[in-house]
Amino acid sequence: MRLVATADAEPLAAAYRRNREHLAPWEPTRDERFFTTARHREEIDALLDTYDAGRGLPLVLADGDEIVGRVNVNNIVRGVFQSANLGYWVDAAYGGRGLATSAVVAVVELAREDLALHRLEAGTLVHNVRSQRVLERAGFEVIGVAPRYLKIAGEWQDHRLFQRILHD
Repeated sequence: MRLVATADAEPLAAAYRRNREHLAPWEPTRDERFFTTARHREEIDALLDTYDAGRGLPLVLADGDEIVGRVNVNNIVRGVFQSANLGYWVDAAYGGRGLATSAVVAVVELAREDLALHRLEAGTLVHNVRSQRVLERAGFEVIGVAPRYLKIAGEWQDHRLFQRILHD
């Protein structure tokens, strides 16, 4: 697991192409341009700007030169909130090995120690039991259900929300 780099544009585009069907039920509808290197180069540049501004931590999971997943700490808010959102996915070929759980546990520690956050929030589709188990194993607790929370796979869908308090 490491910070995304500009050189990751092609491997990241390849990972999304390879996992297109695997990720489709869990992500927004993607147009054809999304799967191009140019699109990912633009996104990486924007993510690194957000990182430089202290508002995000965009990470990739890599196996050699191949990208096999992502973990992102998004929407970091400072002040009295000290909170952020967590998102992640793992390549279909690497699923079921504990990679997502290990990555989320590691990011919890980064959020606590390096980012000095108080809280992380994550949401899953209500029927995404595998992702819910990842969060539970990483110490997250359910805080509720948000109706029609995000437009995923072309439909506004309910999400189960989780949080992890990082400092008592």
